[in-house]
Amino acid sequence: MSAKIDPNTLSNLEQVTTERLHLDLEVDFENKLLKGSVTLCHVVLQDNVDKVVLDTMTLDIYKAWLVNQHGGETAQDKTELQFKCGKVHHIYGTPLEIELDRKYQKGEKLSIQIAYKTTEKSVALQFLTPEQTSGKKYPFLFTQCQSIYARSMMPCQDSPSIKIAYTGDIKVAKPFTALMSALQTGSEDVDGGENRVFHFEQKIKIPSYLVVVACGVLERHELGPRTAVWSEPDLIEACAYEFADLEKTVSVAEEILTEYEWGRYDLLVLPPAFPYGGMENPCLTFVTPTMIAGDRSLVDLINHELAHSWSGNLVTARSWEHFWLNEGWTTFFEREITGALSGRDTSQLLSVLGLESLGEDVRRMGEKNELTRMVPTLEEVDPDDAFSSVPYERGHNFLYYLMTIFGKDVWSKFLKAYIREFRGRSIDTNDFKGFLYSYMETTLGHDEAREKLDKVDWNGWLYTPGMPPVENKFDMAPQRAAILLAEKWISADNNGNGTDFSQFTKQELEQLSTQQKLVVIKTLRAHNHDRSTKFSHQMLDAMDGLYSMSYAKNYEIRAAFLYLALECGYKKVFDAAVDVVSSQGRMKFTRPIYRLLYQNDQKLAVDTFLKLEKTYHPICSRMVKKDLNLD
Repeated sequence: MSAKIDPNTLSNLEQVTTERLHLDLEVDFENKLLKGSVTLCHVVLQDNVDKVVLDTMTLDIYKAWLVNQHGGETAQDKTELQFKCGKVHHIYGTPLEIELDRKYQKGEKLSIQIAYKTTEKSVALQFLTPEQTSGKKYPFLFTQCQSIYARSMMPCQDSPSIKIAYTGDIKVAKPFTALMSALQTGSEDVDGGENRVFHFEQKIKIPSYLVVVACGVLERHELGPRTAVWSEPDLIEACAYEFADLEKTVSVAEEILTEYEWGRYDLLVLPPAFPYGGMENPCLTFVTPTMIAGDRSLVDLINHELAHSWSGNLVTARSWEHFWLNEGWTTFFEREITGALSGRDTSQLLSVLGLESLGEDVRRMGEKNELTRMVPTLEEVDPDDAFSSVPYERGHNFLYYLMTIFGKDVWSKFLKAYIREFRGRSIDTNDFKGFLYSYMETTLGHDEAREKLDKVDWNGWLYTPGMPPVENKFDMAPQRAAILLAEKWISADNNGNGTDFSQFTKQELEQLSTQQKLVVIKTLRAHNHDRSTKFSHQMLDAMDGLYSMSYAKNYEIRAAFLYLALECGYKKVFDAAVDVVSSQGRMKFTRPIYRLLYQNDQKLAVDTFLKLEKTYHPICSRMVKKDLNLD
């Protein structure tokens, strides 16, 4: 773990902190950029501070002013400041060094306004052509600032250790609608009715990576008093059906956790190029269209994004080295919410599948890879390179293990106390550990608490690479039917010598839940990994012919089957694999399929990527380039 507060920022956050900011931006679809200004309100943390250093990345900076009396708009209210752009860092961008008009002392406040525009290299922004959208008629913009890309959307202290309130005025041409990770406070026509300005306010302080802008021709469907879904008009009916129970989900989460504090919980279903399953922007979760299965079989993913409203958004990891505090807690909360809504069996199955995913990532990355630690060191490391199932699933398994030590009743009370203790703050692993000790000593008594906590292998869990030091035992009962079906296929294949697969019926799979179907494929893949002879192509042909998996509408099932088939070198699914990476850009599916295609046919994988590269989000393109050894 690095000694610095945050090794992934170039700003002088030890000297100055940002309390709030205001964005005044115009969306320029023709030139694919945002232009305008940001005003940052700072508090000085040390004596004799004579400059403010902000993070930037591929921005054009025009001017900087000291804004007198915190927010004046006339020329007399602003004093121009000198600035320079420092040396470009190959990962973290360019420091913007602004010289102040004098030396400021600890506790003083000042506001700085910066005029700037983004560029075509600004990684946070993805401008989609009409052809890349569902409606095919209008362009679309969305921003994705996690992890360190807010600095490519605006000059800022781009560190989760800094939490800010913000307001925004976003100008767009009609008929576009602008959205932000904040509550809309109004809008009005400008420029003779040609354009419209949307106003937003986020009163709860959030890290910079959660400040987002989206703009498109959108329609909204109300789902409840504080919930709605937004999408392109042609998808709104399907989205409204898929997420009909969203209001109930928020209420259930409140019962398990604490009061939902953000006012609204809306969803925006993005075009297929969105690189994640979801992004937990406050008030406005971004959602992948791959979740729209038509039967609500994948909506449990929303439980994860909603849970971020407490862990990540309300209680935030101080740096990306402590990312497990965001994702481990959120995965734990997600499965508690899922258990309440869909039953304990579903929650247990998700934990089983998650543990398998963790094992796959550890094997792929290497058991001694430092990035498989729960708390890695990220000095001179791009945080994106550390993103895997480790903070999610190793973090979840750690918290689940602690729950088994203390019991569910005590643990349920602790998690609420944890949220209340740290709400609004950015914390690290030592903060978590210290509060756990103090809470349990108060609740159970010093001796009993110490007896339980001292049994925990803290170093093994937090700082040792590889798999966790303890393997949790999840309920086998909900897996049993799935494992039996997988074993039936294994037996029928007879080490590649089987030819008669007529004993199987479509109903055998259809009666299983999505999670159970995934366990079937997981069991087959695990068996495949443990032997030298792969499954026969005849078996895969029979399975796909009966179950229609390679083009299933459920992307989780579709991708899982393709992983299995590609691991077996089954060429018949190459077209289906190319179709998946062509139809969406979600990294969860896109990266593994490219890696497996590359193992089978390097030319096909590389040629496909080079053809599609510009259709993906820049983050996805960069990661796939690494996977294909093109960087």
